[in-house]
Amino acid sequence: MATIYYDDDADLSLIQGKKVAILGYGSQGHAHALNLRDSGVDVRVGLRPGSSSRQRAEDAGLKVLDTNEAAREADVIVILAPDTHQKAMWNDGLKDAVEAGNALVFGHGFNIHFGMIEPPEDVDVFLIAPKSPGHIVRREYESGQGVPGLLAVHQDATGNAHELGKSYAAGMGLTRAGLLETTFKEETETDLFGEQAVLCGGASALVMNGFETLMEAGYQPEVAYFECLHELKLIVDMMYEGGISWMRHSVSTTAEFGDYVSGPRVVNDSSRAAMREILAEIQDGSFAQRFVDDYESGGELLTRERAEGRDHQIEQVGRELRGMMSWIQGPSEDLE
Repeated sequence: MATIYYDDDADLSLIQGKKVAILGYGSQGHAHALNLRDSGVDVRVGLRPGSSSRQRAEDAGLKVLDTNEAAREADVIVILAPDTHQKAMWNDGLKDAVEAGNALVFGHGFNIHFGMIEPPEDVDVFLIAPKSPGHIVRREYESGQGVPGLLAVHQDATGNAHELGKSYAAGMGLTRAGLLETTFKEETETDLFGEQAVLCGGASALVMNGFETLMEAGYQPEVAYFECLHELKLIVDMMYEGGISWMRHSVSTTAEFGDYVSGPRVVNDSSRAAMREILAEIQDGSFAQRFVDDYESGGELLTRERAEGRDHQIEQVGRELRGMMSWIQGPSEDLE
């Protein structure tokens, strides 16, 4: 059985007695910084000089310093920069700012699990991962509630890493909903697998292939878009709210019957074999190495795939159709 912690299991005063540096002020960074600040924690934000996030953090009333300066001031150093940036941050003076007895905190285990960052043996290393985008973490905290989260301890140098991790999570509001204990290995490998095989890679490929199949059969692209992409949110929302059985109960009997007889024809033993290959590449580190190699060589694969994806007909049709839907709030930035 999983170990799950709640408010009564955590001593908030532990993190309230520490100086915390949040390195990064993106989706998760702003939620960590603001929630902890509002929980009575001494927070400063560390950003690179010239960061576009600096003004936003200052406008929120937070103390903002350069990355390594913030880390030197802190007892608890929280690394929330993108996975691809963390190794360079670490080697560019951050590792020299970390002192014995400090705690290093991560939002994702990638750089620790795959050995991109090797922390000294005299510091605590743990992971706090809210299972929600940062804006929802912040919104739920402000409403007096919270989102579930994960806790993993990689290194317990002080003998107090678990207790400090629970305290940190309480300051984030995560123990209001439940804090599940895991490991860096489990969090990293399952997170990467879920992204690649189901949530991003699997879902995107399924949607695009369904759209292309209807187009090849001569159906209108607008109708194909509605049936293969637009309505996906309705299905996912029902699954999110009540599970797969609730979704099947909520759709038409025709759709439910089609689910049972046709779903296994699309996702089948061949698909499962590919999933096992994907998981094996995650577990043995070959995916991580491929990802890092592409980034460090200029991101040729990532850049090419992004461009091809933006040019796909489903994106062109979608932009036009979403213009008809006033209730949809579009993306906050241009992808071009």
